[in-house]
Amino acid sequence: MPKKKSGFPYEVYPTPAKGKDGGNIVYARPAKGLKFSIEGVDEYCAKHYQSRNGEIEWAFKTFLKGAAELMAKGYRIDTPIGSFVPKLALKREITDPSKVRNSDVMLDGVDYNPGKTWNKAIEKWLFDGFLRIDNPNVHEVLADKAQLEQALQKSLRRGYTTVSSFAYYSGLTKFSARKQLNAWTEGDNPKLMKSKMGRTDIYTEI
Repeated sequence: MPKKKSGFPYEVYPTPAKGKDGGNIVYARPAKGLKFSIEGVDEYCAKHYQSRNGEIEWAFKTFLKGAAELMAKGYRIDTPIGSFVPKLALKREITDPSKVRNSDVMLDGVDYNPGKTWNKAIEKWLFDGFLRIDNPNVHEVLADKAQLEQALQKSLRRGYTTVSSFAYYSGLTKFSARKQLNAWTEGDNPKLMKSKMGRTDIYTEI
C-alpha cells in the first residue's frame, strides 16, 4: 500500500503519565513549523476567495482598534468566529469586598471562546483526514532520565526554571515539558516546588 501523502500533518508525543500497560501515554499535536502570518492569510484569501489585496489585514487591524475600545468600556464582543471577553484581576490579595478600590483592579487579558464555529469550518476541509509525521527524538528524550536531569540542571542556573526554559534545554514541547516539571513536584519525595511569578509558573529545587 503506498504511503499516504496528504492530510492534516500531526506528530505524536509521549507524556510523563503512565498508562495501564506501564508505557507513557501519548498525545497528538499539529506538526511543528507550520505557520501563516496575517499577510500570508491575506494573500491566500486574495488568491482563492476573491478578496482584495490587503483587505483581510486591514479588517483585522480595524477590528482590533474598535473591539479594544469597546472592551475597554466593559463590553463582550460576539463575532462569527467566537466571542472576546476582557478579564480582570486584583493587584493585591483582598478578602473583604468592601475594601476593593478602583486602583486595585487591573486588566488580565482577554478570554476567547470559539464555540463550535471553528470545528465546523475546519472539518469541512478534513476530507483527506490526518497525516502522521515521525518525531522519534522526543520519545528518546523522555526515556533518557539522565538527559532530562541534565536539561533540568541547565535550566535551573538562575535558581529556578520555567516551562519555556526547560523545553528549550530538553528539546521537549512545552506541553511535555510542563507535564514533566509537574511530575517532579508530586509524590512522597518531590524534586521541585511550583510557585507563581506574575502569570508564569516557576519551578525551584527542594
